[in-house]
Amino acid sequence: MHHRFTIILVIALTSLSGTFAHAAARRPNILWLVGENLKLDLGCYGEKLVRTPNLDRLAAEGVRYTRVFSTNPACAPSRSAFFTGMYQTTTDTHPMRSHRSDDFRLPPGVRPVTHRLRDAGYFTANIKTIGERSVGTGKLDLNFVNEGPIYESDDWSALKSRQPFFAVVNSHENEYDIYDRQSAKKARVEWVGEREHEKIATPENVTPPPYYPDHPVVRQEWARYLNSVSGMDRRIGWVLEQLRKDGLEEDTVILFFGDNGRLEARGIHWCYDSGLHVPMIVRWPKNFPAPPQIRPGAVNHDVISLLDVTATTLAVAGVPRPPLMQGRVFLGAQADAPRAFAFSARDRIDETVQRIRSVRDARWRYLRNFTPGPTFASLNRYKEKCFPIMPLMRELQPQGKLTGPPADLMKLGGPGEELYDIESDPYEIRNLVSSPKPEHREALLRLRAALDTWMVETGDRGAIPEPPEVIAPFAKEMHDWFGTPAWFRP
Repeated sequence: MHHRFTIILVIALTSLSGTFAHAAARRPNILWLVGENLKLDLGCYGEKLVRTPNLDRLAAEGVRYTRVFSTNPACAPSRSAFFTGMYQTTTDTHPMRSHRSDDFRLPPGVRPVTHRLRDAGYFTANIKTIGERSVGTGKLDLNFVNEGPIYESDDWSALKSRQPFFAVVNSHENEYDIYDRQSAKKARVEWVGEREHEKIATPENVTPPPYYPDHPVVRQEWARYLNSVSGMDRRIGWVLEQLRKDGLEEDTVILFFGDNGRLEARGIHWCYDSGLHVPMIVRWPKNFPAPPQIRPGAVNHDVISLLDVTATTLAVAGVPRPPLMQGRVFLGAQADAPRAFAFSARDRIDETVQRIRSVRDARWRYLRNFTPGPTFASLNRYKEKCFPIMPLMRELQPQGKLTGPPADLMKLGGPGEELYDIESDPYEIRNLVSSPKPEHREALLRLRAALDTWMVETGDRGAIPEPPEVIAPFAKEMHDWFGTPAWFRP
């Protein structure tokens, strides 16, 4: 039995390492362009009220993916997952901003992708500036801090002499100025362009989702978000321009993707498409043979998890996927079969305890909320302070001015289940979990079973509650940062 296992393992590793046969001779550079708090709100995906020429050009030269989903709707758990290729619920990195001050280490066999690439000879960098221009935040925001330095450098100028390299540019947050409303005009001008009139989206021309009331505050926030996307594209353009000037473009595989869903009150933090559905574009360099999945201008509709970015990045570098890694390889001659499902999970975010699990296939989304009490209307001090839609809806609700989907959203509570047909209901406002239609019942039973299986197979640690003494400091921290609304009485 021992010898048989060894033979199978050798064959598997040989197959994986052959995914990119040219890697043994010369390996491509790899550049991650990570957009923060972003759904498919780019021109190449059909959004009219943004100006994204740089990412649109990248999509025209590469492959645009339409069904990519993060494993968590908030940055730190999501990043902890796609930085290791492991579900955050498996590695105990699932609560938002956890393990920052204890002796936690990642489980045996789980390592940051940068460490694996460094072992394979890659120079790793987290880029913040190019010359005088600020192009990235240098953000880490991982739920592990004791693994040693994540990157070797933040110096763009070092890349040309340190090839092959793996570099990451974390875009300036699409949170524009939500922490400081006084800087609104300055932030919008800097991000979108040199002149104020370059803003495209306005409160008058936007159409916010129907789960919000049609109100000037909602329209203003929607326009601000879309304009911040245009600003993100401008900074990404600076990076791509410098890549060309330095003669690195045709040796560098570029992966652009969002870290989690859209910056909106029912986006980030919630396991709907608005909080989990992210864009992804892959451009292949001319100096390396392209895998069969890469054709300029192609559109790929496979279901992909952000975990798969990790495994695929390693494959591009000629590094075999570690045996325990849960991500799949979606590029190369030996690519894995496409996923049937993308799984996601939300647990404590700051001081707000919610355990929600979700599964998405090509058409349906199923959610299961394990936590009693309100969902969208639960208290999160950060969102109450920084998202004006939240206090607006709390003000309108007792006045009887919320009807339809906005009223339903404020009343939504758990425990419970939700099922949505994304084809006919892209905003996920018609819960079909009680529908008697055979098509709906079949989808419900199938996705229920898939979620149950996933939770068991991946060792979902969300059922293990955090001790109260771990949670309590977050309420104080968030109160000190953002205050506590007057309506809340603990």
